[in-house]
Amino acid sequence: MSAPVRTNPISPDAVDLTTTFAGLSLPHPMMTASGCFAYGQQFAHFMDVSQLAGLSTKGISPAPRMGNPLPRICETASGMINSIGLENVGAEAFLAEKLPYLADLDVSVWVNFFGEDADAYVRCAEMLSAGADRGIDVLEMNISCPNIKKGGIEFGTVPEVAHRLTKRCVEATSLPIVVKLTPNAADVPAMAQAAYEAGAVGVSLINTITAMGIDVRTRKPRVATMYGGLSGPAVKPVALRMVHQIHTKHPDIPICGMGGILSGEDALEFLMAGASCLQVGTANFSEPPAALRVRDELRTLMAELGISNIPEIVGCIGRHDPEPTYAPEASWT
Repeated sequence: MSAPVRTNPISPDAVDLTTTFAGLSLPHPMMTASGCFAYGQQFAHFMDVSQLAGLSTKGISPAPRMGNPLPRICETASGMINSIGLENVGAEAFLAEKLPYLADLDVSVWVNFFGEDADAYVRCAEMLSAGADRGIDVLEMNISCPNIKKGGIEFGTVPEVAHRLTKRCVEATSLPIVVKLTPNAADVPAMAQAAYEAGAVGVSLINTITAMGIDVRTRKPRVATMYGGLSGPAVKPVALRMVHQIHTKHPDIPICGMGGILSGEDALEFLMAGASCLQVGTANFSEPPAALRVRDELRTLMAELGISNIPEIVGCIGRHDPEPTYAPEASWT
């Protein structure tokens, strides 16, 4: 085991948590993840939402969506499996009813969006463009949800397909697009490269890992759709590995990291792996202000380790020259 790096502790007041993501300035790295924080307003009873660096909304589709049948959530030993099915109010209702609250928060608003086919993705990006001067900072394009029969993950596993879809959506909106990647792809760095070359300003990862639970007493799956998405601490080592792989192969691609973040130490690991900002997801269900606690723990830990700012440690883990699984010179056009 390697010896600890020698550090000189500093005062927490001397730690600067500001960070940037694709030119977007954030007061600290901690955001909340799509699907785990509703539309933000629902959490106002439990915390000061304006203290977040930002939040990613529930996935928005062109038209309202009912989602999957019950049951659609179950706990696991170290997380949860969900099969919500991207239930949402639709783009028009979101702009009219949900965005005004978010616009008043003075936090970075990332609107997660998706469609059942490529045309629906483009249509949704066009519709949400109406929020460009009303509080939306980023469109987070979800090509990574394993819980719907059409769309989502179907676009997230083949680089050429992701490139074409990303390019169409980028051309359809004036808002910057971040592509949310699935861990269920064979080559996640290639997916990141394809999205970035198509005009995305960065990537976010990981979304949930396809999983299953069985109730042995009823002899039925624990979610109605048989399979769902696993999130929480169980996925953190996988998420860290994928963030690091992308940063190693493509250090210029901005990364928003997520996957089982529960503590300041978890957050610091993701930053060291190569993420510039972070999203907290599953922890919000049991502890609504978890992201703010993690922010405070991160500051304390950085002070203890003598780390004065975020850029100092983003991607500081050595690059180990993993064997390439794709051709760097590949074109996705």
